[in-house]
Amino acid sequence: MSSQFRAIVVDDISDQIPDERSGAHGAAYAATPRRGGVLRTLDDGFFSAGDDPRPLPSPATGVSIDVSYSSINYKDGLAVAGRPGIVRRLPLIAGIDVVGTVTASADPRWAPGDSVVLNGAGLGESRHGGLSEHTVVDGASLLRLPSAISPRRAAALGTAGFTAMLAVMALERQGIGPRSGEILVTGAAGGVGSVAVMLLSRAGYSVTAASGRAATEGDYLRALGATTVIDRAELLEAGKPLQSTRWAGAIDSLGGTSLATVLAQISYGGSVASCGLAAGAELPSTVLPFILRGVNLLGVNSVDAPIALREAAWLRLAAEAQLALLDELSTEIGLAAVPETAEAILAGTVRGRTIVNVRA
Repeated sequence: MSSQFRAIVVDDISDQIPDERSGAHGAAYAATPRRGGVLRTLDDGFFSAGDDPRPLPSPATGVSIDVSYSSINYKDGLAVAGRPGIVRRLPLIAGIDVVGTVTASADPRWAPGDSVVLNGAGLGESRHGGLSEHTVVDGASLLRLPSAISPRRAAALGTAGFTAMLAVMALERQGIGPRSGEILVTGAAGGVGSVAVMLLSRAGYSVTAASGRAATEGDYLRALGATTVIDRAELLEAGKPLQSTRWAGAIDSLGGTSLATVLAQISYGGSVASCGLAAGAELPSTVLPFILRGVNLLGVNSVDAPIALREAAWLRLAAEAQLALLDELSTEIGLAAVPETAEAILAGTVRGRTIVNVRA
């Protein structure tokens, strides 16, 4: 590892981790302005036990990586912008995605030169993440990058694509297939939604894409394979706990009233894969969709997914993602543009996937 490297560091956020700020230490942080993500040049000492509050990987599994690409999605946006709820330790390098090359490994499963990818697993939350030129991760969570996917495209998929595939697989396990009926994707112009629409369409599903930008993103969503585009506003008004059925299944990244409405409109025996809370963490619903229509609410957790599930999802992404189309829905930025992009993501003005070339 070089003596210095650049990274997006989240630091000096007084109310980010209130339970870890007490006494004089807490008073000092309370007097410190919110700064959110700051581009810093760091030295290797940042990874020492004295300077780094993160538990380092054990000597038996620690893997050093030269990072080539990361990405930025909604969760990264919250962290980099200094919003509470994501970062659990300070200071912390942000970024829940890592794509790069192994430079050294105490884990016999990995050797210098291996191309690897890692999503979630505490990156950018409790462990240093991928918005950095170098990182150290636990080798037990790493995946070998499938040969069919380039490093740049792996970052374009990132946690968003990984989560979208997990959601598709969750629907499939409940027997929801292309012949089951219409599938709804909420937040369809975002990272998870865009890839979900692409994957479902490629698999033969009829897809309705719901977006808060339906008027301006209709052509984009249809190009991804959506057969119908609706305005998200249709889902945001509280209604009856059971409504006219519209969907055989859904992938929801919004939560809140939107998810409650979707549940009320799912056909008998249908399923909703829930993977986000962009519209809120609450669920103002009742048990009626579950006990009267047999609706299934499926939780999708990409952060703690076991290694076997990670491998299966990435192998399917390599086989089923439309990689050329993925290029069209992706935008590349450098590290310096990350803070500004984080604010744009939270404002809902970014569509598709944003790749971060950490070397640019």
